[in-house]
Amino acid sequence: MANTLEATGPNTAFAEGIRKQFPLLNQQVNGRPLVYFDNAATTQKPQQVIEAMNRYYREYNSNVHRGVHHLSQVATDAMEQVRNRMADFLGASRHEEIIFTSGCTGGINLAAHILGRAYLRPGDEILLTEMEHHSNIVPWQLAAEISGAIIKVIPVLEDGTLDLEAYQNLLSPRTKVVAFVHVSNALGTINPAAEIISMAKNVGALTLVDGAQALAHERVNVQDLNCDFYVTSAHKHYGPTGIGVLYGRYELLEKLPPYQGGGEMIDRVTFDRTTYNTPPFKFEAGTPNIAGIIGMGASIEWLQEQDIEQVKAYEHELLAYATRALSEIDGFVPVGTSPNKAAVISFNLKGVHHYDVGVLLDKMGLALRTGHHCTQPLMDCYAIEGTVRASFAPYNTFEEIDRLVEALRKAQQMLS
Repeated sequence: MANTLEATGPNTAFAEGIRKQFPLLNQQVNGRPLVYFDNAATTQKPQQVIEAMNRYYREYNSNVHRGVHHLSQVATDAMEQVRNRMADFLGASRHEEIIFTSGCTGGINLAAHILGRAYLRPGDEILLTEMEHHSNIVPWQLAAEISGAIIKVIPVLEDGTLDLEAYQNLLSPRTKVVAFVHVSNALGTINPAAEIISMAKNVGALTLVDGAQALAHERVNVQDLNCDFYVTSAHKHYGPTGIGVLYGRYELLEKLPPYQGGGEMIDRVTFDRTTYNTPPFKFEAGTPNIAGIIGMGASIEWLQEQDIEQVKAYEHELLAYATRALSEIDGFVPVGTSPNKAAVISFNLKGVHHYDVGVLLDKMGLALRTGHHCTQPLMDCYAIEGTVRASFAPYNTFEEIDRLVEALRKAQQMLS
């Protein structure tokens, strides 16, 4: 198949410039040059993120907030600069609205737990969507068990978009929380977050947005969205694993109880009672992932250095090209065809199990994700066990998509 966007394409130099900054990509797997199309699971890390974390351990490794000595002060300043950078990057009104967590899962669990304890009551309703990651389902089930609240589900239409009419019908004065994914990890669907939040506000509900897949592909402003909570995972946007952010409106954070007990989140402790620190420290018990926070800050710095419109345009070209190329394979069945998508394609090949496809692709040097993508209710909606998922980043190329098409045809021949 001729690649009309290949080496002469307008963004080729852009992609090559991006790619040079990611040392892991320059290797072979099973004797073939690596093609990394598993970016929705985790993105690769630019050199400046790796170096920032190494520099922390090499030059100023120390605990934070607890020492008067030089290294502790340097580490504390560096960490709090990241909090300020994250507040600016997300458009928060103040840096105290940024809580460091272990990632989206940690952030959602924090929010769901404290709302389950202090906000939700028996008979209250939590609205989730049918496309949620398990991390935005199970914590709310636990919150419902604690509080006696009820979970209701916004359905997904055949093309992978949310049924907003059904959502409107589900909303009522009993709706207290609406929690939804900004960009679907399994389908790539970009949900109309501002509209969903506005509809929730009309009935007085709080909103939480799972932003795991969003920040790598677009700029997010939490004040423009008017959400109450927004969660991120650094490893989804070119940062390290094990670190993320929960943004929360300060007025809410002030009122809500802590999630965990321990150091840093206290004001004063006696055996009779404990008083708590102010946000965000009230929600940051224990020694934080300091190196991870430093790395996350470097990933945000890297993102801010990129032309986001150029990134979006290039990823759109990759998605359009891959969609056309893959659709020419006999038996190709796309799953999720929303007109508003991030650079993710989920699909199956008729008569071939997705797991077997993934194994053969790996033998040919291609890294893709197979399975239910931690969205089993969504797979049940489509009456399938799982899919093959290709997810793209600006360091991917049209040539790599050609290799994917060629490899899928070979796999199909071997497995049919």
